[in-house]
Amino acid sequence: MQKLYKLTDDTKRYWEWWASEPREYLVHWGELGTQGESKTVKSGPFGSIPNSILRERDELARDGYTSVKPEDHSILMIEYPVDGMGTSADLEKRHRLEDRMNETLGWTGLGMCDGGSIGGGTMEVCCVVVDFDVAKRVIEDDLSNSEFRDYGNIYREE
Repeated sequence: MQKLYKLTDDTKRYWEWWASEPREYLVHWGELGTQGESKTVKSGPFGSIPNSILRERDELARDGYTSVKPEDHSILMIEYPVDGMGTSADLEKRHRLEDRMNETLGWTGLGMCDGGSIGGGTMEVCCVVVDFDVAKRVIEDDLSNSEFRDYGNIYREE
């Protein structure tokens, strides 16, 4: 998998690719925070990365797309109140939310879920994102009409 971004004052775009099936690659791109577009590209006879993907990557790099270093990502926390150490139902809910955030953040070019914690009156899900403000807006919208709408806070962990 490779992810590239063009993050300027005027432009926030992503482009990524990964092996999706044997001898197939998925290329996914769009405006940061949107589902974007995708296409499937067949690999060569030995499963190597298709030249068309490598050419497209190189063209985007010349246009200013680059990878984002891990230390340049933000940590976004979604916090829920729980009673005490939480219940098994709370933990199951957290796991469903982690799966949902991996889908939501992944398909909008924003990042991924990195697990969570529970206890001491709260339950948190940790997300690693390339743009905190866009990710917060997308997450708030995604959760608004779901079983997860009862969160207490979405914040940046410093």
